[in-house]
Amino acid sequence: MSNEIRIPAKGRDINEIFKEMDAIKEHDFKWKAGRVFCLTYPLDDAHHEFLKDSYGKFISENFLNPMAFKSLKKMEREVVRMSCSLMHGSETSVGTMTSGGTESILMAVKAARELAKKKKPWILKPELVCPESAHVAFEKACKYFGVKYVPVKLDDDYRANVKAMKKAVGINTIMMMGSAPQYPQGVIDPIEELAAYAMKKNIPFHVDGCVGGFMLPWLEKIGEPIPLWDFRIPGVTSISADLHKYGFAAKGASVILYKSMDYMKHQFFITTDWSGGIYASPNLPGTRPGGAIAAAWGTLNKLGEEGYIEYAKKTISVAKDFKTRINQIEPLEVLGNPHATLLAFKSTDKDLSILAIADHMISKGWWFDRQQNPASIHMTVMPNHRDSLEDFVKDLAETVEYVRARPELAKSGDAAMYGMMAKIPARGLVKKSVEKVMESMWGPTGELPDFENGMGSDESSPLWMKLADKYGPVAMEALEKMDDVKTKVKHEIDKINPLK
Repeated sequence: MSNEIRIPAKGRDINEIFKEMDAIKEHDFKWKAGRVFCLTYPLDDAHHEFLKDSYGKFISENFLNPMAFKSLKKMEREVVRMSCSLMHGSETSVGTMTSGGTESILMAVKAARELAKKKKPWILKPELVCPESAHVAFEKACKYFGVKYVPVKLDDDYRANVKAMKKAVGINTIMMMGSAPQYPQGVIDPIEELAAYAMKKNIPFHVDGCVGGFMLPWLEKIGEPIPLWDFRIPGVTSISADLHKYGFAAKGASVILYKSMDYMKHQFFITTDWSGGIYASPNLPGTRPGGAIAAAWGTLNKLGEEGYIEYAKKTISVAKDFKTRINQIEPLEVLGNPHATLLAFKSTDKDLSILAIADHMISKGWWFDRQQNPASIHMTVMPNHRDSLEDFVKDLAETVEYVRARPELAKSGDAAMYGMMAKIPARGLVKKSVEKVMESMWGPTGELPDFENGMGSDESSPLWMKLADKYGPVAMEALEKMDDVKTKVKHEIDKINPLK
């Protein structure tokens, strides 16, 4: 079978094209119906149409050169100023819009690295210290920019362990960070304590507010007990916040904000020797699509404080209801104490696989993220989930009983693949497997992975996967015993030398 796909010799009828688009879209999960708990952040059909119209007005404009499109410069500036105000920045706070949270985080790390080069040139091997719950974009940024990634274990409540974070800081540390909230369990790290220590050590401190930046301020206004996390804390030097999440703007729109230009200027790229002329860019991309900027500006002005507060009330209400209803289903348990509108839940029964529950719920038309350490189901709650709450709870309760009666489901499908991957001590093997999946998905055929038949424990699985499936649990048990011994030894040492 040939993989060749050519551009049509003659242009196709637009109605035919739209018809095919609609047909292709039928395979997607129904996010408008409130059956998706990640990836999309919808309000309603009217707002969706507004986003299309406002994006469309600037669909061809390119913010590569702000002198050519002063309209986009005006809108970006106003989006940044409104964002700074919302997060209690000062008159000297600055920032730019980006394509999303990952780019915002990449820019923050890049700026910290460049600042360290100037202020602390003796640092040859820069390090970033963060809780292990930090968004993976920080590890990605470290990989791109030659920074050592230093993740630190969490407290039992899934928040950053302040003592451990402080201990991880060394002479090569160029940045510390915390999340508001972190993605896996939806809790806010102890930003005040962490940022105070960073300021004491003269280290930039970044707050990842990509999910919470445009939700937490409104929750605070309506009386929710939200810990301080923004520029009101003196040690906070930068914040990332996504407009295309709870800002309800079109994809992709985020902001990276800095306490002052003293930090932000290290984000810029400038060259004067290119034959094409002097080139200056504030962000990673060259071309910056005008539509995303226009839709973000339009949304902030359309909703206003009143609109955002209304949606914050609706969202936190339904999030609390999901938490209560899930906890009422034995043996499910929501992890930690979520501060906002994200939550995750696990099975407290080791014989009832949460991953098999995820498989069966997905077969019923629900979509969410699976997580590991611990294995859990993640939910990003939106206002439109109010309409699907009862159906979700009903299906979830039925699924628990269905899976309980069929323990073999834990050894098949995606549950088997995820479960086995979690048991493999040598994470390099997991990485190799994912690499093969990526090669397949983005190769000439573009095939999606078949976890049921290609990565399970059947005869078609690679030898190393079969060995991992067979011996992974034994290896994990041995490692757990070693950890127990190490913990006991450390405890005895601490008793002898309590000040250490």
